[in-house]
Amino acid sequence: MNAIARKKSPRAPSISLGDAIEKACKIYDMERCHVAPVDGVAQHIGYKSAGNGAALGTIASLKYYGLLDRPKEGMVAVSKDVEAYRFAPSEATKQALITKWLKSPPIFAELLEKYTEGLPSDATLKFELIQKGFSPAAADLCLQVFRRSVDYAHYFERTPYSSAPLQAEDDLETGVSDLEQLAAPVVLTGVAGGATQPTTKDDSMDDVDRIPIRLAGGRRAWIEIPMPFFEADKERLKKQIDLLLTNDEESGNDLL
Repeated sequence: MNAIARKKSPRAPSISLGDAIEKACKIYDMERCHVAPVDGVAQHIGYKSAGNGAALGTIASLKYYGLLDRPKEGMVAVSKDVEAYRFAPSEATKQALITKWLKSPPIFAELLEKYTEGLPSDATLKFELIQKGFSPAAADLCLQVFRRSVDYAHYFERTPYSSAPLQAEDDLETGVSDLEQLAAPVVLTGVAGGATQPTTKDDSMDDVDRIPIRLAGGRRAWIEIPMPFFEADKERLKKQIDLLLTNDEESGNDLL
């Protein structure tokens, strides 16, 4: 009886994007963007040669992400994008490259295009990967690598207005100190007419806008907004203010 041919799963990275970028940068430090033998490149990232499965899988993963080019058989070169990443003048530029690399593997691009608001459960993703031709074991590996890569890229934590990742969502019940992580605190003064200037945590901050707000009884509050001020920062600020108002209503006071 003839053996049944084993179905090969679609191509997908076997290591996460963060690990792949780290390895690509190691290769760049040794070779820059010059074409180099694949065996030598494998040694740069900790393998004796490119002749074993782990080394081949890692090098293939770097190519899937677009971190390595293969100009000819047996030779590879770090892509120019890696060089741009190493010397990027801003985090926004680096983030744009990370997002580009995340979407380079076709299977990752398909999943991100379908689930634009966030990823579903592991069970749903595994089922979809199997439907796309992955074996159950390969689907499990792809799922883990995909999730780690999405987390590394902060893909679902960005806004249309900024490529900068959001801060982790802290416990909003920590009070005003939570707001201080975002900007200088709102300072209420008790002086009639609001003549006294606000006291901030850091008076040396130059890249801030101070916005005065008139309160009852001749008092005034200031909100200090750091520049740049992203859409994500605005949402976080609104949440904190809503929390302060809720706490005040529950205590029976009305500051408005």
